[in-house]
Amino acid sequence: MQHQAKQYIKFLKNSTNQHGVHSPFIYNLVTKCFYNKTRFTDYKTLSQYRETLYNNHTIIEVKDYGAGSRIFKSNKRKVSKIAKTAGVTKKRAKLLYRIANYLQTDSMLELGTSLGLATAALSLGNKKGTITTIEGCTETAAIAKQQFQDFKLKNIDIKVNDFTAEINNLKIKNFDLIYIDGNHQKDATLSYFNTLLNHIHNDSLMIFDDIHWSEEMTEAWQEIKDHTKVTASIDCFYWGIVFFRKEQVKEHFIIRL
Repeated sequence: MQHQAKQYIKFLKNSTNQHGVHSPFIYNLVTKCFYNKTRFTDYKTLSQYRETLYNNHTIIEVKDYGAGSRIFKSNKRKVSKIAKTAGVTKKRAKLLYRIANYLQTDSMLELGTSLGLATAALSLGNKKGTITTIEGCTETAAIAKQQFQDFKLKNIDIKVNDFTAEINNLKIKNFDLIYIDGNHQKDATLSYFNTLLNHIHNDSLMIFDDIHWSEEMTEAWQEIKDHTKVTASIDCFYWGIVFFRKEQVKEHFIIRL
């Protein structure tokens, strides 16, 4: 937690808004997507999806992979508690929705379904797109799958498996958007990144959750943004976003959201 606090102070010192951005592509992304104040009607569905989880007091046994949880002491947890403390926040879910909507990402991959809050945002963001989402915990995945059915989100294909095993079985050649929210360990994160470089194209983007969760995650983020295939990178503090556009001059942005 001390690492996060230090990184946040550094982030506040160095971050900017759209006025510090000179790349036309990133400028448009920030102004037309990140800072878009439109109250999309789908936000109501996202809110309802969240509320049903907040009202679900079923106790499930969660199988933690990677770095585990800083909040829960036991693997037996209420669905409502997971949704309130471990799921993607309302603000970030809306941002994921806007990104999928603005970029019209047709093929999407998510590592770490959890209860499907982020998955639902991506699903609604581009209803014509398809999402492959991978979750390691059987009981958590079952709750998410039921939610997808209840909210008629038909463009989601949920896989219950170890991330690495499932990545190696991917049938889709290239993804427009890859959202990585799981494990939170340096070596695993870098392994996913390097493997998934085989599944990107010029206009793909990867979003990494909790890049300042720990010192080693910040180190992983540094290696990712320095990679030769990465051109533009954005540090939003809680997310790291990378692009692979060959026409883009390599540049790193630190953006306040």
